[in-house]
Amino acid sequence: MLSQLYPIFIIGASLFLYSEYQSSQTNKVATIVEPRHSVEFQYSESSRPRQIATSPIRVQHQPAFQCDGRQHCSQMRTRAEAEFFLASCPDTKMDGDHDGIPCEGYFL
Repeated sequence: MLSQLYPIFIIGASLFLYSEYQSSQTNKVATIVEPRHSVEFQYSESSRPRQIATSPIRVQHQPAFQCDGRQHCSQMRTRAEAEFFLASCPDTKMDGDHDGIPCEGYFL
């Protein structure tokens, strides 16, 4: 008779322990702990950030165009290219009225 009660006792004890475990887990509340000290920063003259004098970086640019013998507007791809050729290259024939503006009416 005792051997028949033993499994029931095990099951009952297991259910009791499980219910106790569950109730202990649901009663736990997360708490946020406030810091008990504050941090202050103190600067001395030697530790303060200093401004450093800098100079602008000069970059040597390669010219986008080079004189290669072209003289006429029909040989140019852009207005900037025509302006470069008129200002930098000899024997150009792109400024018919000699006002310094190359290929007037050509690039619209």
